[in-house]
Order: sequence, then C-alpha cells, then structure tokens
Amino acid sequence: MDHHRGGWIEIIAGGMFSGKSEELIRRLRRAVIARQRVQVFKPLLDDRFATDEVVSRDERRLKAIAVATSAELLARIEIGVQVVGIDEVQFFDAGVVEVCMQLADAGIRVIAAGLDQDYMRRPFGPMPALLAVAEEVSKMHAVCVRCRGAAHYSQRVSGGNAQVEVGDSSYEARCRHCFEAYHAAPEDTPAVQLTIPRPAVGNA
Repeated sequence: MDHHRGGWIEIIAGGMFSGKSEELIRRLRRAVIARQRVQVFKPLLDDRFATDEVVSRDERRLKAIAVATSAELLARIEIGVQVVGIDEVQFFDAGVVEVCMQLADAGIRVIAAGLDQDYMRRPFGPMPALLAVAEEVSKMHAVCVRCRGAAHYSQRVSGGNAQVEVGDSSYEARCRHCFEAYHAAPEDTPAVQLTIPRPAVGNA
C-alpha cells in the first residue's frame, strides 16, 4: 500500500500468543533502520515483561514510554516524529482513537497492536473503532493448544470474570471449534461444600 503522501493508521490485531508485539517490533525496527524518528508507547497497566520496553514472547525488545492515558500519550509526542508505535492498545481509553487520527492527519505513521476480542469474544475497548478508521489491518493467528489449528481466541483458563486479567498463565490460544465459555466461581462460594445432615424428626 502506498502511503507516501501522508500519515496513516496500521492495526495489528488478534488473540493472545499470535505474535502481535513481534510484528509491531519488526515494523518499527525497519523504520529505525530507515533512519526515521520513531516513538513507542505502551499502557502503564501492562508491566508483565518490562515497564520501559515492548517485549515479544520471543524476547525481542524495543524501548517504550509507559503512559496511563491517551491524553498523556499525545502530550509525550516529540516534534519531528515520523512513526508512532503503540502496543496493547486495547488497554487504552476511548480517546486513543482520536489521538491516532490526529497523529495520522498530521502526517505520522501510526502502528498499533492489540487484542481485538476479550476472553468472552466481545470487542475489546477501543479496538472496534480503531479497526474502522485504520487504512491497514493485519489479523494475526496463534496455534490452538487443543487441535493445532489457527487460533483467534484468547481462552481464559483461570482467574476471575473481570475483562482485564493481565498475565499469560491465565490464557490459552483456542480456535473457534475448541473455544469454551469461561465463568469463574463466585468468590463467596467455597471450593468444597459440606452437606451437614439434618437431625431426624420423630418421636423420642
């Protein structure tokens, strides 16, 4: 795709373990090699691997600025930047869509990677709107842990029912056929329930 006339938005979307961060880092490194001015951002919430780096599961790393909000991201943009990368964009507030549009309108190439669906297969945060406004969308797939087919879903296998549950050990990559709805047990339900027999009712 020829984008040389101005800025644009690229979205790298998919489930967990699909190589989104790896692909983001690959594209950003190519821009660095081309001597373009690059800035990389990540949400403050995501501190699984490092607080000041984007880290892929194959240990590729790129320096990044951790920010709490889309407004902070916009405020940290440096004059003269040509490419902006955003990892785990689904964790940002809805304002990140307008921020990406502003940057692209200003002639900046924006590359954002994130989960397009949560563990219930619902659209995740600002991702639907970002997919709608992007010039280019890449759908990444993992390998299903059950059948080894192409997996697009993040199967939760432990943890609560909150939409955001940061941590790889709580998830598996699953395909449509192998996906199972996950429901955590209520916190007030004991793991083992004891049935106490009632006293017999009758004449003494």
